[in-house]
Amino acid sequence: MAQIGKAAAKRSKPSYFMAILGVTIVLFFVGIFGWLLLNAKRYTDELREGVKVQIYLRNNVTPTDVDGLKNYLTAKPYTRSFEYIDKEAAKKKWMTDEGQDFSDLLEDNPLPASIDLNLKSEYVQKDTIANIKADLEKQALVVESVKYPAFIVEKMGSSVRVGLIVFAILAGIFCILSIVLIDNTIRLAMYSNRFLIKTMQMVGATRGFISRPMNVRAILNGTISAVIAIAVIYGLMI
Repeated sequence: MAQIGKAAAKRSKPSYFMAILGVTIVLFFVGIFGWLLLNAKRYTDELREGVKVQIYLRNNVTPTDVDGLKNYLTAKPYTRSFEYIDKEAAKKKWMTDEGQDFSDLLEDNPLPASIDLNLKSEYVQKDTIANIKADLEKQALVVESVKYPAFIVEKMGSSVRVGLIVFAILAGIFCILSIVLIDNTIRLAMYSNRFLIKTMQMVGATRGFISRPMNVRAILNGTISAVIAIAVIYGLMI
C-alpha cells in the first residue's frame, strides 16, 4: 500500500513543477510588494521629517528668551531637531535666494530671527501639527508667528494612506492566489490519480493515507517556491 501511495505522488510531478513555477512568481510579487511597503514607510518618514515648522520670533527678544524657547522645544516629545537662524543669517539666506541686497534701501534689517523646527514623523499629521502650532503660539512673548506648509502636510497624509491601502490589497490578492494555486495543484494531482486512489480505497486505505503524500509534496513545493522567491528578491536587492 505504501508503494501505491508513492506512485500517486510520482505520477503528478509535471503538475507540481508548474505549481512551483506559479507559486514562485506569485510569492516573488508578494515579496516585492512587502519590500515596497517597508521602504515606502521609510521614505514617507523621511519626507515627513523634512517638513519645516518655521517659528518667527519677535524683534525685541533677548538671548535669554531664545535660550528659553530652545529648552522648551528640546523638552517636547514632537521635536526631532531645530535650527536657530538669527537676523543676520536670515538676511544672508534671503540675499542668496533672491539675489538682491536691500541694505541700500533699508537701514534696519526687517527680517526676523526664527527657528526652523523639524518634527518626528508620527507628529506630521494634519490635526497633530495644527495642535503643535497652537502650542507654540502660546509662547506669545517670544513667538511672533508659526508657519508650516499645511497643504503639503494634508496631501502627504492622504496620499500615504491611499498608497498603503493599495499595496496591502495587492499583497493580499497575491497571497490568496498562492494559496489557491497550491490547493488547485493538490486537487489536480488527486484527479489525475483518481483511478489509483479508487483502487487504494477498495483495498482499505484511509483518506489521510491517500492524501498524505500529496499534502507533503504540496508543503515541500511551497517551501521550494518561497526559497526561490526569497533568493531572487535578495539577488535584486544586493
